[in-house]
Amino acid sequence: MTEQNLPTRVGVLGGGRMGAGIAHAFLIKGADVVVVEQNDDAATAARGRVESGVAKSLERGLPDGDYLDKLTVSTDYAAFGDRELVVEAVPEIWELKVASLRAVEEHLGADAVLASNTSSMSVSALAGELERPAQFLGLHFFNPVPASTLIEVVIGEQTAEAHVEAARGWTEALGKTPVVVNDAPGFASSRLGVAIALEAMRMVEEGVASAEDIDNAMVLGYKHPTGPLKTTDIVGLDVRLGIAEYLESKLGPRFAPPQILRDKVAAGELGRKSGKGFFDWS
Repeated sequence: MTEQNLPTRVGVLGGGRMGAGIAHAFLIKGADVVVVEQNDDAATAARGRVESGVAKSLERGLPDGDYLDKLTVSTDYAAFGDRELVVEAVPEIWELKVASLRAVEEHLGADAVLASNTSSMSVSALAGELERPAQFLGLHFFNPVPASTLIEVVIGEQTAEAHVEAARGWTEALGKTPVVVNDAPGFASSRLGVAIALEAMRMVEEGVASAEDIDNAMVLGYKHPTGPLKTTDIVGLDVRLGIAEYLESKLGPRFAPPQILRDKVAAGELGRKSGKGFFDWS
């Protein structure tokens, strides 16, 4: 049985770290979840990520249950046909987002809600590429999804109010807190988080202090659970660069990526996933 207010049948497009985390979060609350990936190899990897995540939750005290019995991983968009909610979680590339959302929408029932996990792109602009913009909104999950207590619910210009209220209920049923924002570049979380991180990078670049000391200043002085540079490593420097470039195009030069960020991405220093970013993760 699913938690009250939670959709019974959920779809996730993309089974990378975020998509797998989203699937995990819904599975352990009792939802039936379909993950769709681009090919068989990606689908196998996605299943492995979800299974590993659920196993870790069980080790940490999640009550025993047949959670994975409700997981289906497919390469066929038609698997979304009976879903009440589908969350898109593909990389932050405009053309890819639009093509993916359109492909999902073609297979959805008339009452299904389609959401994007975008961390910065305009929900209204994405909705403008769809046939049913009133059925579309942003659900910005945070990494790691199962442990995070926040979901940013982003309202597009045409999003139906009933779906906004439903999204609040879904968020709470997942054991998380909804923050509802109107569509704007970077929403609330990415805009503020990236602004702090970019300034921290400039401080490293200018030799103001080490990455460790800058992070400690924010953790110890402002009670941030993780410093802005370590957070950047966890998110991925390439992801932060893409968001910064998008925000610069929409909001101006205050979001211009520092050269140190461009250099690290060019060198393959992407943070935790590559073993090195502003910190050594090896």
